[in-house]
Amino acid sequence: MTPPPGWYRDPHAPHLERRWDGAAWTEDRRAPGAAGPPPPQSGGGRTGPVALTAAGAVLVAAVVTAAVVLGGDDGDPPPRTGPAATASAPEPRTPSPSDTPSEPPAVVEDQLNGITFPLLDGWVRPQHVAQDDVVMTTEGTYDCPGEGTVCRHGLVVSRTVTGSDETSPRLLAEEDIPEAADAAFHEDTLGQRPYGGIESHRVVGSGPVAVAGRAGYFVRWRVTTAEGPGGYVQSLVFPSGVGTGSPVLVRYVFDAGEDGPPPADMDRITRGIRSLGGAGSGGVGSSIGPAD
Repeated sequence: MTPPPGWYRDPHAPHLERRWDGAAWTEDRRAPGAAGPPPPQSGGGRTGPVALTAAGAVLVAAVVTAAVVLGGDDGDPPPRTGPAATASAPEPRTPSPSDTPSEPPAVVEDQLNGITFPLLDGWVRPQHVAQDDVVMTTEGTYDCPGEGTVCRHGLVVSRTVTGSDETSPRLLAEEDIPEAADAAFHEDTLGQRPYGGIESHRVVGSGPVAVAGRAGYFVRWRVTTAEGPGGYVQSLVFPSGVGTGSPVLVRYVFDAGEDGPPPADMDRITRGIRSLGGAGSGGVGSSIGPAD
């Protein structure tokens, strides 16, 4: 049982048709639908055209394939087969971006004050830091330009304001900034001056700011030191949403110069502060009520 002579899809070149003489493939090939030499006729000298539709060719091929699988004894030589139907494999599916789960952004928790801080690129959780209340630092250390052992290019401190009856974020921030600058760039707790002491300072930013949905206030100084490029220090105060509601004080200490983090990271961190419960957001430039 073999298909009659005719043009069929070439099994070795599916984009072409190849002539089957009724018993074997010939070397005649053509583009699909192109005119070609008529196949040889059989049947005792009588001639007649044989036409096959594409569907008929597939059906004949299926019958031939079944005959190959089912017919003949184990000792018989395999029958010669004609054209067979081919099936194209499905194209592999490329996953879309929505198929890939995204990892949540890294944060640092301050459970005492009920807030989280975004952990930006280049920042790490504190390791081997003697100072209390540090929530994050820049990666690595370097030799201080003045006295002392090692310094870091940036750190962020979070603490609760205690020992004061004042509750105004603005007054608390303005009161804290000189102390924050001295502790960061003038003299440390061991009496050393890692930067040779502060020579001058100027205010480079201040104003109301929304933090985790609450109205706060910040003050930022640019300090010049006797040794090294100096730096930036900022005091940020806002009401706490947990416990007694005591104000939260966040200090930012950044080295200036090309090795220090950009001052814009202060704003990025402030905008990313969230309540531990997930409610509230805000940052520099957010719409808020009165700061005092």
